[in-house]
Amino acid sequence: MTIHPTAIVSKRAEIDPGVEIGPYAIVEDDVKIRKNVKIYARAYICKNTQIGEETEVHMGAVLGHLPQDLAFKGKKTYLKIGKRNIIREYVTIHRGTKEGTATEIGDENFLMALSHIGHNSVLGNKVILANGVLLAGYVTVEDQVFISGNVVVHQFCNIGRLALIGGFSGVNKDVPPYMAVRGPSIVYSVNLVGLRRAGFKNSVIREIKEAFTLIYKSNLNASQAVDRILKEHKPGREIMHLIEFIKKSKRGICKYRWDDKEFFG
Repeated sequence: MTIHPTAIVSKRAEIDPGVEIGPYAIVEDDVKIRKNVKIYARAYICKNTQIGEETEVHMGAVLGHLPQDLAFKGKKTYLKIGKRNIIREYVTIHRGTKEGTATEIGDENFLMALSHIGHNSVLGNKVILANGVLLAGYVTVEDQVFISGNVVVHQFCNIGRLALIGGFSGVNKDVPPYMAVRGPSIVYSVNLVGLRRAGFKNSVIREIKEAFTLIYKSNLNASQAVDRILKEHKPGREIMHLIEFIKKSKRGICKYRWDDKEFFG
């Protein structure tokens, strides 16, 4: 274990061997840091934060601070971070609001500088947040999502697996799995590059494209499109995940055309 003499580390923190803590970093009470984690200079790790092994926390990052939520009453809440994450400069991740709840970050995520993850949000695995991404409270991001720079995501939105969101977008609807979004919650295509990089077979990509056509380029609404897919096709695992995501959506899914009344209403 290597702790710089200028770092301030609580005696109540649990720190495994092999952890490196840089100059002027602060680690509060009841923090748990697993083996081979590296905390860079001036990072601030707040109480009730757990950091999984081989994670990097870069300069100025603030992890597990109080939620920006007026509903927060000072109760014990948590931030739980998995393994092998890269958390770059000045990233902020807040802990949960309601007593006993947590903000949760999975494994192997790459959170670029100045991105923010609000209270009670949940990130899966291998998610990339580019610089300046802002996730409000209670946002869920599934595995292998790529969110480009300066994207803003409204609270309670869900972002489906392998979705792609273009830079400077505002998202206030759920983004279905495998879709590409730009601008104000507008789906414009299937995320073909992401699917191919993830090793999806051509037959599966073809099924996803067919589902996209029914959902977004037919005269059917989302429920009708789902019913038709189920009746006329033999959906595999990936399409069933898409269907279940749409069925569970409470905010509604992103549209194919701009509707100012819906966006601002």
